[in-house]
Amino acid sequence: MTTAAGSSVSRSPQNRTGFGVTWAWFLKPWLGEGILLSGGDKWGHHRRMLTPAFHFNILKPYIKIFNKSATIMLDKWQHLASEGSSRLNMSEHISLMTLDSLQKCIFSFDSRCQERPSEYIATILELSALVEKRSQHILQHMDFLYYLTQDGRRFRRACRLVHNFTDAVIQERRRTLPTQGIDDFLKDKAKSKTLDFIDVLLLSKDEDGKALSDEDIRAEADTFMFAGHDTTASGLSWILYNLARHPEYQERCRQEVQELLKDRDPKEIEWSMTPTASTQRTARRGHLWLLFPSPQGPGTVSGRRLPWRR
Repeated sequence: MTTAAGSSVSRSPQNRTGFGVTWAWFLKPWLGEGILLSGGDKWGHHRRMLTPAFHFNILKPYIKIFNKSATIMLDKWQHLASEGSSRLNMSEHISLMTLDSLQKCIFSFDSRCQERPSEYIATILELSALVEKRSQHILQHMDFLYYLTQDGRRFRRACRLVHNFTDAVIQERRRTLPTQGIDDFLKDKAKSKTLDFIDVLLLSKDEDGKALSDEDIRAEADTFMFAGHDTTASGLSWILYNLARHPEYQERCRQEVQELLKDRDPKEIEWSMTPTASTQRTARRGHLWLLFPSPQGPGTVSGRRLPWRR
């Protein structure tokens, strides 16, 4: 999940043109000037400040969170299957699973959104839908017209709710740090073996010893809730779709997982197992080529030669 969310960290959007500028304009009231929408010196400064959040030692403990969230989703599917359901919208379930995981990794907050309605999660989905809908109506591209519409008023209310949630978490952590002290704070976090995204941003300082403002932290947290869940959910949905179309590869992935687990419970999947899963790695890379073939000619994925598709 971090790969999808972290893609926005890797390059500056300052040269964005055309439709990208329009989307950035629509998203800015919600996401602020975080790593996705800022440019120039601010983007470079934020990128350096965010780098520690993607260190392997920070990410490794998240595997348990991913395992738990995925297990909840699979249990739901098992329950639906036992009740005779032959069809389900997998992308909807996967999107909730990624939002569940991100909320735990970013805020250390468990809303149990996969098991019961969550106002915050519902609002994230509503904001995404409103931005997409606005992009399809040219007259609503103008702010002064959009905010007169019902959708515009809904968008503003949803932004306030999301911002209030993030601000409350930041303020609570701010109150904890001075009374507890950074060393004690880190010791407590070490016991739980999880340092969340807000923690990292609060503790980060640049080369001049300057920390991020609360507004900057909110922008980054909101950005990763948006950018992380949708890209990851879409990628996983298409991988499962392509595996369903190619059962021979689905079976190879299943055998690979069984070999990795041996006699262990699936909940015990560890970080160290993932680099050895070669078939799954090929599936993750190959499904992108199947959906978005390169116009430049044939290519290679994990040592396998792929023909040119038109």
